[in-house]
Amino acid sequence: MIALVDYGVGNLHSVAKALREVGARVEITSVPEVILQASAVVLPGVGAFGDGMAGLRNRGLITALREVVRRGVPLLGICLGMQLLFQESEERGRHAGLGFLEGRVVTFSPAPGHKVPHTGWNQLWPTRENPLLHGIHSGEFVYFNHGYYCLARPEDTLAETDYIVRYPSVVGKGRVYGIQFHPEKSQRVGLHILRNFVERG
Repeated sequence: MIALVDYGVGNLHSVAKALREVGARVEITSVPEVILQASAVVLPGVGAFGDGMAGLRNRGLITALREVVRRGVPLLGICLGMQLLFQESEERGRHAGLGFLEGRVVTFSPAPGHKVPHTGWNQLWPTRENPLLHGIHSGEFVYFNHGYYCLARPEDTLAETDYIVRYPSVVGKGRVYGIQFHPEKSQRVGLHILRNFVERG
């Protein structure tokens, strides 16, 4: 069973539908005990970093997520969920994150010809082999919608994307993974990555 974490800021049903399409049994939950019983955990999210951390805190989910990581249970953060895996964010002030990955979340600087947020299709450029990206080729397109991006360690960066800067769009450390794009909106490539997480995570 994959626990899809409901902390008040996720596009839960579209992610659940995509996971079920690749064969997963999914339970949408905000109950720590259910999360701790799962074989894998997905942390989706849209919206602001501070609101996301408050949602996790108010539901008592941070301790459960830390235990998931301690046990080595696969954890996938999607969009805001990926950003929450890092140590801190500068979105609307400074906010502490979960700290599962070293690094921080910063805003895109304005640049001629580029709108912020970064919305639409863009390419993935894998930087190292990883089970999450098995079968994904350089230059494949996925769908993004975000105004902030993560600064990650090179050894935790699995793929990059170019928009104003070249930034980590897929990260991983052990069995903790993050993807900045929306796999549920990324058609074949997004479903392929979700299937990799379900079957190989």
